[in-house]
Amino acid sequence: MFVDKAKIYIKAGDGGDGAVSFHREKYVAAGGPDGGDGGKGGDVIFKVDDNISNLIDFSYKKKYVAEKGQNGSAKNSYGRSADDLIIRVPRGTVVKDADTGRILADMSSDEPVIVAHGGKGGRGNAHFATATRQIPKFAKPGFRGEEFNISGTEAAGRRWSGGIPQCGQVNTHICSICGKAEDSQLSLHHTDTCTGCCKSR
Repeated sequence: MFVDKAKIYIKAGDGGDGAVSFHREKYVAAGGPDGGDGGKGGDVIFKVDDNISNLIDFSYKKKYVAEKGQNGSAKNSYGRSADDLIIRVPRGTVVKDADTGRILADMSSDEPVIVAHGGKGGRGNAHFATATRQIPKFAKPGFRGEEFNISGTEAAGRRWSGGIPQCGQVNTHICSICGKAEDSQLSLHHTDTCTGCCKSR
């Protein structure tokens, strides 16, 4: 079974929350605010992997969510930024927003593409101390990460330009092009042999 289209949901990580904290130390009276900032949420990055020839894995897993940034803490400690979530796809994959139809990424090169950006971390209460507000008892929550419903993701496939393939390599041939102009969908055929044909419907 070979799949050249998939529909998935992706969400970048939310930013970590800022901390509400006050300096506490022996022999130090009325310590000021020292709440640290939250860490950045993880991005969702699409990357080409030439070892993948189809999108069959996306028919089993349809939800991809990056990690949230760590919350800030006392002593002006910043939260750790979350790791990015990398989604590997075949070369030639087109990533579209299901709601708008906008193309988010054309995965034809080796350059990774950030499709959903992680949210920034919220600021701790140390940022909000002023001459008239010396004891801020609040902090800012982290920003939400971007999220998309990805639809119409399709792999154009690896075009075989002739010659003798490497031994044991599975080659992808474009056997037919559907007549629907609005889809421009390619019908892919996989074969283990060294010869093939191209036929239009």
